[in-house]
Amino acid sequence: MIGYKYDTEQEAKTARQQAADYKGLPVNPGDTTIYWVNYSYSDLDGFWYIRYVEGLEAVLGEPTDITITPIPDDMA
Repeated sequence: MIGYKYDTEQEAKTARQQAADYKGLPVNPGDTTIYWVNYSYSDLDGFWYIRYVEGLEAVLGEPTDITITPIPDDMA
């Protein structure tokens, strides 16, 4: 997967907010869409990440290749 990797949830939240600010979101305070992207946590890998979407490099820089360990069926 291509994206952005973070060691802490706060770093991921900050990146998400930077992306929203760059896109001018939310447009109105009561809008349903308030973020351009969201972050996730990889339980087995122990890090937070944001999946790359086109244009995101303008605010977060160049994305990298991230390997996420899938959760085995017997652990899901």
